[in-house]
Amino acid sequence: MAIREKRKLGDLLKENELITENEILEVLENKSSRQKLGDALVDQGYITEKQLLQVLEVHLKIPSVSLFRFPVDNQLIELIPKEVARENILFPIDQQENILTIAMNDPLDYYAIDDLELLTGFEVKPVIAAKDDILQAINKYYDMDETFEQETDDKAPAVRILDQILQTGVTLKASDIHIDPYEGNLVIRYRVDGVLRSEKTFPKRIQNALIARVKILAELNITETRMPQDGRIRTVIDAKPIDLRISTLPTVFGEKIVIRILDLTNVIKSLSEIDLNENTLKQYRKLLDRPSGLILLTGPTGSGKTTTLYGSINELNQEDVNIITIEDPVEYQLEGINQVQVNSNVGLTFSAGLRSILRQDPNIIMVGEIRDRETAEIAIRSSLTGHIVFSTLHTNSAIDAIPRLFDMGIEPYLVVSSLSGVMAQRLVKRICKDCKEEREATVMEKEIFQRRGMNINTIIAGKGCDRCRGTGYRGRMAIHELLVINDHVKKLMLQQVTISEIKQHVKEQGMSFLIDDGLDKVKKGFTTIDEVLRVALEE
Repeated sequence: MAIREKRKLGDLLKENELITENEILEVLENKSSRQKLGDALVDQGYITEKQLLQVLEVHLKIPSVSLFRFPVDNQLIELIPKEVARENILFPIDQQENILTIAMNDPLDYYAIDDLELLTGFEVKPVIAAKDDILQAINKYYDMDETFEQETDDKAPAVRILDQILQTGVTLKASDIHIDPYEGNLVIRYRVDGVLRSEKTFPKRIQNALIARVKILAELNITETRMPQDGRIRTVIDAKPIDLRISTLPTVFGEKIVIRILDLTNVIKSLSEIDLNENTLKQYRKLLDRPSGLILLTGPTGSGKTTTLYGSINELNQEDVNIITIEDPVEYQLEGINQVQVNSNVGLTFSAGLRSILRQDPNIIMVGEIRDRETAEIAIRSSLTGHIVFSTLHTNSAIDAIPRLFDMGIEPYLVVSSLSGVMAQRLVKRICKDCKEEREATVMEKEIFQRRGMNINTIIAGKGCDRCRGTGYRGRMAIHELLVINDHVKKLMLQQVTISEIKQHVKEQGMSFLIDDGLDKVKKGFTTIDEVLRVALEE
């Protein structure tokens, strides 16, 4: 067994003036009993994982590696059980004579190193790798050589493979998992930060068993393969409660399955956590303080509208108010709020549900989406009779919600009387904190800012690292524009002037558009111009 100098992580970080003794004590107080200090410091925002790895690398003279670019030897994987690898966040990468090189997230975990030496009979040489990098390697390379014969016990391959697919999805922080059947194989793709990427391929022969396993868990009809089906699974993955939405679709090569992952530990964000800039947040809260009115959120599917809606009604959720929602589907269950799920099979549509809700003495109503004239009309009349009504529309901008309501056949005077405000929202990728760097802005970038009355000299961008898998981005954030329907806007609406005239007026009044909010977030170093221009048009 190797003799090694034992150092404490806290002491190393204090020596490098990255953290104080008081901050360490604060983190220790707030972290869970099983969480390691390094993870807690990163999770609570005191240091980045890059800083943590750099300190370990320099002071312990332990090199760091990037696993997603590393050639993996499958024979080494057999030396360490998957459970040991996952529990201790480590992965075997090389073996020379009697020395086994192990990528570890915590090379100061001497207990794990000693256990590995006993388990394998080799002397262990630790190298450092990012936590997500190791977990993704475990999910990707373990169970690669499954035997796919049908087994009846709990350890059947389909059971293990589905667990692994779901675990990878949670590790990658994916919003959706696609199980795609092709002619000769089955491809697993994950949507991470809005982008789909292929992660794994399985032999065609596992297809039927895997799809049957998903359907059994989601309580779907496993004999029905010609019609689409929807279901849900409540489970726990990596000690987190997770809600999975299952959708099946018959294709020429078999049923395609999409699994939407809803992490129940990160459900409700308060309004101050959804990236609203200070001025927009202040104006939006004023709208919420009104006793009645229709508030609309607009944007394409997957732009975070539901998160903002839930944040809004949660802010208004008091014991003395009756809040009722009608949704399709109910994405998250909220404490103290009555939620109704649309069920078209029994005639419970948005409009039918909304009529019934009005007989339940509500103060605040949330309608998941306004899809037709009937729902729009009931929602508008509800807001005119003393209710606050929230809903969503699919439009390109906040101002476009006005002609959309008119096009549905709603009388202009009803729209004018009821509409309090419209907020448009998009999601942009966030620059990776671990590899962001500053550079000079190009002439074109400066011009884009100047056209919006802003100046910039330097730009922040991510150069790509292990933590973001070379993309330069990690996570997403929202950009917004808020149209407040004041008296002058109401007058313009009644006169049925063109949308460009309304836009010109609100611009003169200082309204911040999606592009403006996006560029402001570029200036603050949160995202990039490319991301903003991808989702927001220059006016």
